Amino acid sequence: MTAVTGERRVTMVDYGGSNMRSVQKAFEAVGVAIEVTSDPEVARRAVRLVLPGVGAFRPGMDALRSRGLDGAIVDAVAAGTPLLGICLGMQLLFAASEEMGRHKGLGLLPGQVVAFVGRPPTANAPGLKVPHMGWNRIRHEDQHPLLAGVPNGSYAYFVHSYYCAPANPQDILATTDYGVEFAAIVGRGRLYGIQFHPEKSQRIGLAILRNFAQMETG
Repeated sequence: MTAVTGERRVTMVDYGGSNMRSVQKAFEAVGVAIEVTSDPEVARRAVRLVLPGVGAFRPGMDALRSRGLDGAIVDAVAAGTPLLGICLGMQLLFAASEEMGRHKGLGLLPGQVVAFVGRPPTANAPGLKVPHMGWNRIRHEDQHPLLAGVPNGSYAYFVHSYYCAPANPQDILATTDYGVEFAAIVGRGRLYGIQFHPEKSQRIGLAILRNFAQMETG
């Protein structure tokens, strides 16, 4: 665990995700110091939290629960701590996922995580391969603070087979189209999630990480 001081502090939750180092380097590239922890009490006291992740939903939730981090994350969000979920970390914010069966998530956002395969219009679009992998446009209408400096129609880098379907459309900050329009960025209060990989999305991804690190706290 690395100690962090200063106003632009971010604590990253370590539950065994393989993309942690690349996310850490991306934050450091925009001048943000990172604290990495698997300690639930450190997570509860964080100024800002980041939940990264790649892989499947159930193993991700199992890893959080086995470390006692699921409750710590819920407590931190309830206390008003800004939190950013990245890729699988965004999906874990939702109530449930249909990946590999039916599994409960953190329940911080209403809605579920669903598969591209078999859902119209992707079911009738054989040219669209799953996983959704590569560069695609993100579209947004309102200039949310998280999207400052991110023009509408900017490209970001995606790798995923499942997408988030929020129950409340007002939680959607940006969308992407891949046979079906889905939530690329979500937000409610100080809780945010991005489906794409900011650490692989060059200037756009770095801008979002910088914006998050500048979010008001307390």
